[in-house]
This record gives sequence, C-alpha cells and structure tokens, in this order.
Amino acid sequence: MLTEKEKQRYLRHILLEEIGKAGQLKLKQAKVLVIGAGGLGCPVLQYLAAAGVGKIGIIDDDVVDVSNLQRQILFSEKNVGEPKVIAAKNRLQEVNSSIEIVTYKERLSAKNALHIFPEYDIIVEGSDNFTTKYLANDAAVLSGKPLVFGSIFKFDGQVSVFNYHDGPTYRCLFPEPGSAEEMPSCSEVGVLGILPGIIGNLQANEVLKMILGIGNVLSGKLLLFDALEMQFQILPFRKNPDVKINNLEEISFSCEISAVKSLSYQEYVKSQNSYTLLDVRYPAERAIADIGGINIPLPELHKRYSELTSEDNVLVYCASGMRSLKAISVLQEYFPQKTFFSLEKGLAEVFKKTRNSVSGGK
Repeated sequence: MLTEKEKQRYLRHILLEEIGKAGQLKLKQAKVLVIGAGGLGCPVLQYLAAAGVGKIGIIDDDVVDVSNLQRQILFSEKNVGEPKVIAAKNRLQEVNSSIEIVTYKERLSAKNALHIFPEYDIIVEGSDNFTTKYLANDAAVLSGKPLVFGSIFKFDGQVSVFNYHDGPTYRCLFPEPGSAEEMPSCSEVGVLGILPGIIGNLQANEVLKMILGIGNVLSGKLLLFDALEMQFQILPFRKNPDVKINNLEEISFSCEISAVKSLSYQEYVKSQNSYTLLDVRYPAERAIADIGGINIPLPELHKRYSELTSEDNVLVYCASGMRSLKAISVLQEYFPQKTFFSLEKGLAEVFKKTRNSVSGGK
C-alpha cells in the first residue's frame, strides 16, 4: 500500500488516469538494475528514484573524476575521487529516502551478471563500452529480463529495448562486434554534455512504461537522436531467428594487439628519456596537457606514418591507453622491425598520480 506521505509525494503521478494509485504501487514494488553510474546512468538513476521505483541497483567500479562533471549530473566537485556507486547512492537518498538503493562496486562480468540480474525486473544498460553492452544483452537474454539500451557518440544518441516479451535483442541489430579500431569511446572523441541527459531520460521513460504497462515500448525499434539537427528517427528491426545465445562470455577487442609491450610513466622517467614519444591524441587534447613528443592523431597515422621512419624505441601515449594500443597495431604494419611501447593507462594515470602526490592520496 501507499502511505499518506507517498500519496502526497507522487500526487502528480496519481492524478494521471494511466497511472493512479495502482500504477504508483507498481513503481514502488519494481526492481531496476542500472549498469554504469556515468553520463547515461546518472539521469536514469535520478528520475527512477524521483518516480518512486522501490529498489534500484547500481553497478560500477569507477570513481568520480573531475572530467565527469561536465555531464554526470549526480556528482559535484566534492565527490571527485569517491566511488561512483557511493556518491550516487548518497545523492539519490537525498532525493528519495523511502526507496532502497543497492550498490555493487565492481565491473559487470561473466562471473557476476547471472547472479545479479535475477534480482531485478528490468536492466538498464548505461555503460561506455561495447564489451559491457554485449555482455549485458546476453545476460539479460539468459536471465529472461528486458534490457533498456542507450548509446551516445559526440552529438548522436540511440535508445532501444531488447528482449522485451522475447522480442529482438542487441545481437539482432549487431550480431558480432567490430574491431577494436572501430570502437572509440567518449574519452577519445568527446561528447556534448547535455546529450547523455537526453538519452538517459528517454531510457528512464521506457523503464516507467514497462513497469506501468502503458504506451508503446521501443521493442523492435531503434530510436536515433541528432542533437545538432534536433531530429529524431525510429528505425524498425525484427528478431533474427539465427541469433542464439546459449552461454555467457566476455568479448575481448584486444586479441590482435595483446603482444604490445607497455611501459609505466615511472619506468619512462627512470629511463632518462631514452624513448621517442608519440602522442596520438587530437591537438585540442594536447593543448590541455601533454608530456612532449611528436603529435600524430590516431586517424592520421595511415597518412603520416612516414614521419616516424627514422625513429625507434617509440613510446606511444594517449588519454587512457586505448588509442595507443590501436596506434601500435597500425604502426606495426608499416614498421614490423621497430619496437613500440604503450604508455600504461595513458595520461589519466600520470596526472592521477600527480594529483594524489599533491593531495596525500585523498
């Protein structure tokens, strides 16, 4: 039953004849798991909590970084360095103290997904990588749970609902992932700060519709949003009978570059600069921070690789270490005899250690 306090809190819902007291009670009894407390997860979590979803799970192994504040609206400057799940839980309990928030400070994996998913009615996928998206899809299918999908890239977003009433899944659209080089992340290409708010709210809308049993769910439909042109498109797609998901496996995009040697920044410093540095970030990123060296953005390597003809013992770096691995796989095609190293975890780790040394690790 709804308490008198809850009736007052959710009055604007109850006034809607499509929801009413019975619908609000459905929300109170619902259990939703949100994968990722980042750009997409933050607005999803905020609106599900405000709507009165009774149990919300959050799984994320990351901590709040100052670069997150441009779009991850649950966090403030005082949260930098805190685990995202803890910072998100504290903020959501301020929004609505009557709901249950369960946190999992871990990465979604093949080991934990099938243990966690059965505890919830609906799964919301808000990660920033394709490994997790495929894993979440497959675990949702094996668990018999609908999956609300969201994706963002620069100024564009996508939303769909998979495995709803045994409907089409993510693999019906994209049966197999592309190569590592085709999978850029927001840290590599950037994203308009407001875009994840729009897409995350659309995801939250699909969750509420499913719980309440109202409206037309985006099952078998892929919604596309262009923030620059302010245009929406909905593309229909069907279930692919050839797609079979029988077990849960994590997809690795790094098999073709697994032999690349890595080097920590501390090792580089101790080497007394005996390496040629190659920065494969964009000039705009380099203008903010760099550790020197040649700058050739990853997309330009195929045209400008000859600039490295006379160089050897090259240490390649980027923001997180992903682009440097991709760059080395490209360069090894042109220079099979040369030695390339990737800066371990990229500049993010370099400046993280610098901040920690200044702040005493707090």
